[in-house]
Amino acid sequence: MSWLTVILIAFALAMDAFAVAISAGVTLPRLTGRAIFRLGFHFGLFQFMMPILGWFAGLTIESYIKAIDHWIAFGLLSFIGGKMIYEALRSQDDEQKNDPTRGLTMVMLSVATSIDALAIGLSMAMLGVRIWAPSVVIGLVAGGMTVLGMVAGQKLGRLLGNKMELTGGLILIGIGVKILIEDLFFSGA
Repeated sequence: MSWLTVILIAFALAMDAFAVAISAGVTLPRLTGRAIFRLGFHFGLFQFMMPILGWFAGLTIESYIKAIDHWIAFGLLSFIGGKMIYEALRSQDDEQKNDPTRGLTMVMLSVATSIDALAIGLSMAMLGVRIWAPSVVIGLVAGGMTVLGMVAGQKLGRLLGNKMELTGGLILIGIGVKILIEDLFFSGA
């Protein structure tokens, strides 16, 4: 597999992380270096680890994962997107909004945005491609795109306020629906 192919795969996989990072940047009242590092590191780490897990799993569990991966991503993204919409619509007097760069929300987002990378790892195992170097590239690109997405989301959030958080939630649900539709109708399964 050529390096150009690996880089193109890395950017394609990072698009979901980028879109989710925009949504995360919108929800944060103030973007800090720690928040950027947390989400960028975790998205990059999960994008690095998932191809390796998929590669090691190989053909033995492919049919099980392939049958439900789109449902898992759809469920996680829809849940978090719905939560963002709810928080955007409730009154300003309510408690502080949940930080998407912490705790279970961050883990769920990390898993949801990296499930496609698991399938890439399975594919690379079938093609006999060594996984370590491509996984590093995939992780680094995802981490970098996450940082860019958070900064862009923060700027959009300042301009548009709560409307942008509502839009961010709808974007997450839309990504989940897109993943579901692609796997159900266009994967050839």
